[in-house]
Amino acid sequence: MSFKDEIKKRRTFGIISHPDAGKTTLTEKLLLFGGAIQEAGAVKSNKIKKGATSDFMEIERQRGISVATSVLAFNYRDKKINILDTPGHKDFAEDTFRTLTAVDSVIVVIDVAKGVEEQTEKLVEVCRMRNIPMIVFINKLDREGKDAFDLMDEVEQKLKLRVTPLSYPIGMGYDFQGIYNIWEKNINLFEGDSRKNIEETIAFSDIENKELEKIIGEKPAQKLREELELISEVYPDFNESEYLEGELQPVFFGSALNNFGVRELLDCFIDIAPTPRAKESDTRLVAPDEEKFSGFVFKIHANMDPKHRDRLAFVKIVSGTFEKNKPYLHVRQGKNIKFSSPNAFFAEKKEIVDISYAGDIVGLHDTGNFKIGDTLTEGEKMNFKGIPSFSPEHFRYINNADPLKSKQLEKGIDQLMDEGVAQLFTLEMNGRKVIGTVGALQYEVIQYRLEHEYGAKCNYENFPAHKACWVRPKDPKNEEFQEFRRVKQKFLGHDKYGQLVFLADSEFSIQMTKQKYPSVELFFTSDFRIT
Repeated sequence: MSFKDEIKKRRTFGIISHPDAGKTTLTEKLLLFGGAIQEAGAVKSNKIKKGATSDFMEIERQRGISVATSVLAFNYRDKKINILDTPGHKDFAEDTFRTLTAVDSVIVVIDVAKGVEEQTEKLVEVCRMRNIPMIVFINKLDREGKDAFDLMDEVEQKLKLRVTPLSYPIGMGYDFQGIYNIWEKNINLFEGDSRKNIEETIAFSDIENKELEKIIGEKPAQKLREELELISEVYPDFNESEYLEGELQPVFFGSALNNFGVRELLDCFIDIAPTPRAKESDTRLVAPDEEKFSGFVFKIHANMDPKHRDRLAFVKIVSGTFEKNKPYLHVRQGKNIKFSSPNAFFAEKKEIVDISYAGDIVGLHDTGNFKIGDTLTEGEKMNFKGIPSFSPEHFRYINNADPLKSKQLEKGIDQLMDEGVAQLFTLEMNGRKVIGTVGALQYEVIQYRLEHEYGAKCNYENFPAHKACWVRPKDPKNEEFQEFRRVKQKFLGHDKYGQLVFLADSEFSIQMTKQKYPSVELFFTSDFRIT
């Protein structure tokens, strides 16, 4: 198979939603239908010790939530599918925002009872800004919830999307009987047995056929006909090019927990979802079918395997092919590096691959060379744009709770900070360490992982800061900058890379600093080149 055919086979997408809408369960069932796993793990049930495949970190299994993006790859109908299951909780949104730079399309999961929730709005806004194609999956149809039309109205109004249903429920909650698949013109009957892997479908191209009454009953048949007629009048016909440009969003209904409506979603996704897309760099637009390799690091994960203390950098391949043992240019460091064991992913299971193509995600063993946002190429000097870096909003001193384990603590903090979950600042005045995060729940995750992955214990104290501002003086020797350093010394520190940071105690303090010291520039991200 030619290099371009391989790229056309790729479908790389992310699954996003508010916490608890069923995102990880949907990921499991997509893997099940794709034949990648034999049985799905019960995500919420503690009776079953098997956790969800994508939630492989111990803390995720305990809490029943995803705290890190996981990558899963499988083949289905001659297509290579890469799923990125993202955290839904707002305290881990940073990981999700970065992951959205590595996907070519997105599935948005919405709970039938709760409708559109806050975190979904924020994530969809990011996708809309980037024109990422989106499919909406309305989940948990076997539970009592909102009316289908009300839900689609809510999606249009709150998420500012233009939707068209490609499947439609027959009844809801207790009356739920199944789904009419508008895309394939068939009916899928719900039997409520989650152990069944595949539901049976009845081909049904003519909705006026009297057989419909025999299958679902007279009243439901009449109601379904009326609602399908209303859909054809109210909603636009599906148009593939509008979907690919991010201007039209197909809607599917189902129940991921009961394996219902998932196959329809997957089959349609395979037909319409985009192949790898071009990506903008600071010098030019890079197309996926270019011969030469390029890619960028969107995530770093320490201790994928706690037994080996390994650190992996996740690289999205933008163009060309990535081959093992071939030297590639690390643009920021200006040096060539070879990788003898690049990995493909199946949650925490990894396989060494000889060659990967544009659209794939590879894991590279990292000894500390990589930062999030780094670019790798075959020699061209460019950087991919738009990998976000966030200014922390929560700050705490970190203290060593076990003096005998100070080395382990230092190593653990160093590696966890590289993942981008938090940032470490060392105060100039007294050398104390302060950890800054975007969400408060991160502190719990850091504490848990330090203890269980590194054998180190820590505790925290509040540090009175409002926001971290990276400092760049126009002239480091001028008096204004020296005065700024003297007056603000209590709030000055250095990040992991030695850059000067002003840990401002309030928004007012930031504004006053800008007025009083105009030659001292303040930035809210540590990487000034990122737009």
